[in-house]
Order: sequence, then structure tokens, then C-alpha cells
Amino acid sequence: MRRIPRAHGHRTAAALTLLCALTATTQSAALAAPAPHPATLEEVRAQLDDLYHQAEVATEKYNAADEKATAQRKKVDTLNGRVKQAEQQETRLKALLGAAARAQYRGGGLPAEMQFALARDPEHALDDAALAQRAQQGTQDRLTALEATRRELRTRTDEARAVLGDLRASRRAMDDNRDKIEKRIATARALESQLRSEQLRKLAEMEKQAQDKAQAKWEDTGVLDKASTKATPAARKAIAYATKQLGKPYVWGAEGPDSFDCSGLTSQAWLHAGVVIPRTSEEQWARLPHIPVSRMRPGDLIIYFSDASHVALYIGDGKIISAPRPGRWVYVSPAGSMEILGVVRPDAD
Repeated sequence: MRRIPRAHGHRTAAALTLLCALTATTQSAALAAPAPHPATLEEVRAQLDDLYHQAEVATEKYNAADEKATAQRKKVDTLNGRVKQAEQQETRLKALLGAAARAQYRGGGLPAEMQFALARDPEHALDDAALAQRAQQGTQDRLTALEATRRELRTRTDEARAVLGDLRASRRAMDDNRDKIEKRIATARALESQLRSEQLRKLAEMEKQAQDKAQAKWEDTGVLDKASTKATPAARKAIAYATKQLGKPYVWGAEGPDSFDCSGLTSQAWLHAGVVIPRTSEEQWARLPHIPVSRMRPGDLIIYFSDASHVALYIGDGKIISAPRPGRWVYVSPAGSMEILGVVRPDAD
């Protein structure tokens, strides 16, 4: 999906007006509106690209919120496990304290000195006194441990509650972004549905021409002369996985196995190569090592647009595999056909 600068002042209603003017060419010559200038169709294409780009931005925000929610859920599970362990420890300590109290009760609760004085066998009484002393110290240690366990339990419970609060906030953010995605996709599809087949064909031609022009300009910089053609074993696995997904549909928020969005495809490709990377294009750009475009190699990820809202897997020879946008499918396309922000390497040496 190639991003084109937004046509200032245009709104969806304006684009629909343009489409109505285009459709009017089917009327009789006496009543027909003037034939549309190609720039008019270009404006429609710009409007569509802008809507799909906004949808992709919202999709990546949704994915980021989902990733955060998943991480928080795991943290909550971990904390709940630790709370359960603390409760079990508390139960064991109480049982031990109860046993110690019962033993002292059976011994009459007398101090060790009195037990020694009243014992028939003083030597044995000394052993009993030492055991009683150790038992008393053990009881005190257990009491101290029990208090620590209780404090730990309260702390972990508070942390779990705080994490759950963050999780609920993330869920609300996800719901907001879900609405934005669906509205933008619905608007774009409404625009496309009003185009005649000839207009759709012309739009596809215009898109391909723009891609080819951008690719040629990018290659003229000599970037491919410097780029490596060798992939690491892990990169080859990632490319092989992505290749198997060719033809599968783009679905926002999807990460396989039947459909993908852009970062869902790249993260899964590298996961199947044995390398865990962030789920979203923004986080892939933020957290993976940056590589100069002139030093990129097959398997690297190319991040697109200034907001890092799109990502693709570089496969060499100036080409990428990507999940482009709603209504499209995973396919091979020119790497330089979109605005490149930079390159990151999941398996940096």
C-alpha cells in the first residue's frame, strides 16, 4: 500500500462527490457531465490510500494494546501463582505452629530448668532441655516467617490489583482503536464500491505505475549494489515461512495461520525461525537493531512511513513479502514502492 500525501480539504463526502461525477459518464452525451480528468481519479486514489493508512495506524495501535494486555495477563497469572504459594506456605506454618503448641502443652509448659529439676534422669533431661530450647527458637523463627509471608501476600495482592486495573485500561484503548479501524475500512470500501470496473482497473494501473516509479528511483541510488544477498539460516527459515503464506488474505489484528496483518506476518515468520520479536511494527522499529539500508540482507525487516505503521520482510533482489491492507493478500512487491523509514534486523550478529 503506497502512502500518498493527503489531499488537504478533502473529506469522504468530497470523494463521494467526485465518484458520482465519474459515474455520470455513462449517461447520454447531451446530459453527461464532462469526462473526469485523470487527476480527479488520482484524488480518489489518494483518499483511499489515506483511509487505509489510517486504518493500518489504528491496527498497529490495537495490536500494541493487545500485546500489552497479553503481557499484563501473564503477569497477573504469575502473581496469582505466587499468592497461591504464599497461602500454601502460610497454611504449612500454621500447622507447624499448632504442632509445636500441642507438644509444649503435652510437656506441661514447664521451663527447661524445672523439667531438669524434676527429671528422674538428669542427663536425659539435659537433652530434653536442649531440644525444648531449639523447639522454642524454631517456633519463633516460624512466627517471623509467617509475618513475612503475610506481608508478602498483601504486597503481591496489591500488585495484582494494580495490574488488573492497567489491563482494563488497555481493553478500553483496544475497543476505541477497534472502532477506528472498522470505520475507516468501511468508509474506504464504500468508496471502492461506487467505482465501475473500468475505474478500478485504472486505479490498479495507477498504483502499479506509482510503485514502479518509486522502485526505479530507489534502485537508482545504488542501494542494491551494496546490499547483501546472503541470508542467515534463521532468516532463510523466516523467508520460507512467509513464502508459504502467499495468497492468504490481510485481516487486521491477525497473525495466522489463515490470515495476517503486516506485523502479524513478520512476527510469525521470525517466530517460526526461532526468534521472538515484538508484535507491532512500531515496537519492531523501536526495539530491534537498526541496520543501514545499504547493508540490509534477506530476512531483515523494512519499516515504512514516518510513523512506523507498516513493515515487510525483505527477501532479496529488491523485493519484499508483506500483508498490505484490507482487501488484499500476502504478496511479493517492490521494496522501494513505499516510503522507507529504515531497516531492522531480528537476528543481529
